[in-house]
Amino acid sequence: MLTGGGARAAYQVGVLRHLAHTFPEIAPDILTGVSAGGINAAYLAAHSAPLATKLDNLADIWRSLRIDDVIRVDLRDLASRTARWGGRLLSGGRSPLPPARSLVDTAPLRSLLEKMLEAKTGSIPGIARSLGDGWLRAVALTASSYTTGQSITWVQTREDGGIQTWERPQRKSATCALRVDHVMASSSLPFLFPAVEVDGAWYGDGGIRLTAPLSPAVHLGARHIIAVSTRYARTSEEADRPAVVGYPPPAQVAGVLYNAIFLDQLDSDALRMQQVNEFVSWLPQRADGLRRIELLVLRPSQDLGRLANAYEAQLPRAFRFLTRGLGTRETRSNDMLSLVMFQSDYVRHLIELGEADAKARLPQIRRFLGDGSS
Repeated sequence: MLTGGGARAAYQVGVLRHLAHTFPEIAPDILTGVSAGGINAAYLAAHSAPLATKLDNLADIWRSLRIDDVIRVDLRDLASRTARWGGRLLSGGRSPLPPARSLVDTAPLRSLLEKMLEAKTGSIPGIARSLGDGWLRAVALTASSYTTGQSITWVQTREDGGIQTWERPQRKSATCALRVDHVMASSSLPFLFPAVEVDGAWYGDGGIRLTAPLSPAVHLGARHIIAVSTRYARTSEEADRPAVVGYPPPAQVAGVLYNAIFLDQLDSDALRMQQVNEFVSWLPQRADGLRRIELLVLRPSQDLGRLANAYEAQLPRAFRFLTRGLGTRETRSNDMLSLVMFQSDYVRHLIELGEADAKARLPQIRRFLGDGSS
């Protein structure tokens, strides 16, 4: 299960790459992702090479990224969008200028995904091939519907996979053949990226209403889940340390909001799963509908938002000017900026950190995988 985090999802590639090379026998047959984690999950599902080879290739893609491979950062486009947003606010919605749907244009990201996923016509034929080859059982991407307010998980599975769709309050699933539109919708950061139309409805980032990020994997039948988060777990001392001095700038408020919406839910969901596991251990062995699910959560050993500060000066000039206007230089942990820090230097650092963190936790990972092989 791969969480969101924008550019921070490069960290996931580092973690998984080390695992794939250290344990070449592992082959996860259920892949679930949300936001940028959904991009990684879709790539792994769409290619049938050995896992280590796929992750080497995916790491190369991430390392070669520039921010203009994901969003338009030229002065003309940014100035136009800023003016249209401002005009809409100052005119009470009656500005003569055409409305801007987002702060940035993500057309480059669509082109990148079409190339990565070998999806020239929008469909992703590699996923159907992987399902047909038998190594993949199901892949699921989650998005948030702006049209209905619900969280929806799109699932592509084998025709004979026996997967039942599910529905819970404000969240449900739907089976379909995944397309680039689904990947774009799942990773569309609110306000920053535009909403994406899928089959007549409009969707944004899947983390917005995903209160139980582990649930898609559970519904798909997983008994052992590796969840790779991009959220640094701060110590009590670090949590009490102010990130800003004085009134918080928009960048700080946005960073707190994005973390709360997209990343904090995994921690509470993991706690619930632990509590359910403890409850299940007290029940009769054949209790209907309940099973113990082993969970391993891997996360960064360093604050990825704080790391982004070191690379802020290398952003394209026009984009850097815009983000500084939001106060990115006034906060010690640039969580908002790290989401869009699609730069090769920052990304390389995250991949290397992911590999180092996975290596440091190898004893725990070995024990987990040993349980998974029983």
